[in-house]
Amino acid sequence: MFDQNTINLDILKKRAFNLRWATVPEGVIPLTAADPDFPSAPEIAEAIIRFTKDRYLSYGPPAGLPEFKEGVARFFQEKRNIPANPEWLFPVDSAAFGIYLICKTFLKPGDEALIFDPVDFLFRYSTEAVGGKAVTFAIPPGTDSLDFDKLEALITPRTKLLCLCNPLNPTGKVFTREELLKFGEIAIKHDLVILSDEIWSDIIFAPHVFTSIASLNEEIRQRTITVTGYSKSYGLAGLRIGTVMASNATHYSMLFEASLHQSTIHGANVLSQIAATTALNDCQGYLDGFVAHLQEMRDLTVRLLNETNGFHCIAPEGCYVAFANIKATGKSSLEIRDILFNEARVAVVPGQKEWFGEGAEGYIRLCFSTTRPILEDALLRIKNTINNR
Repeated sequence: MFDQNTINLDILKKRAFNLRWATVPEGVIPLTAADPDFPSAPEIAEAIIRFTKDRYLSYGPPAGLPEFKEGVARFFQEKRNIPANPEWLFPVDSAAFGIYLICKTFLKPGDEALIFDPVDFLFRYSTEAVGGKAVTFAIPPGTDSLDFDKLEALITPRTKLLCLCNPLNPTGKVFTREELLKFGEIAIKHDLVILSDEIWSDIIFAPHVFTSIASLNEEIRQRTITVTGYSKSYGLAGLRIGTVMASNATHYSMLFEASLHQSTIHGANVLSQIAATTALNDCQGYLDGFVAHLQEMRDLTVRLLNETNGFHCIAPEGCYVAFANIKATGKSSLEIRDILFNEARVAVVPGQKEWFGEGAEGYIRLCFSTTRPILEDALLRIKNTINNR
């Protein structure tokens, strides 16, 4: 299902935007945006076709289709050990909007949110877009211990939100149960709302295990808002569909009011909800095969990057991105990005503040959710270009 014959590069070059195949010059291999090259599961396309055959594409319920809400709640109950209530979750037009919505709901101008460094830019962007201040907490690479005393020292009377990204994009760290308990205890002690972004939670590499922070205990769960999406696991980025889930009626009402769904100004489209429901209910085999393929691609990526002069890459525990330390090359992330683009004809994401925060300088991020031949070609281009300079 995930071999070279699975993908259609001609279609990708027409449809895969956001720094990918449709936006790079001919001959450049994009290992950029974290989006798979593979088509989605056939069950998803078939479900959309069945739904559209009737030719009624009417408004759906503002709070989401019942089958969507029930399917998502069942997922959280069975796969994440969270006693999810379908009445306290609703679809949003992407996990990215979900992050923004949570910030909009729980931050007033001048309030502070604790975010990781490095982490996806959406956390800082969303915090600042609603007038808040993003306060960064450094997450060391690999399995180094977290300094929770330092985290607590960052908390002030204006701190309202603790933002988790688990697994962590761009490093691929999967937080342990013990680490999550400590985050939860700090949130309880300082009366913080927890934003838990779990869009990568299906992409976990053995022997690591994913734990949802809302599954730990009731006290932590009651202050946790979970946001997730279906683009990473099922290739649905263009359908723009995610979920925001509260753990009590008060938080749900606050989020739903802030979403503007009831006014029809915002909302998740019906076809996207059909696609996501089908993914959760009928596509476990697709997901299992995808993760097995990704584990092989991760191992290939780490091996070839570590054979590249000046590069060092710790194997990600989750996510299908590699975060390679390039400091020993003596060049900046932007310089390495340009060398790889112009000489190796491979596009990567530089570790700049605008993408991942100040802690990302000296790194590049590469996405490995493609076929072995494409990935091996790209990585050998990188290795040979750098080693021959």
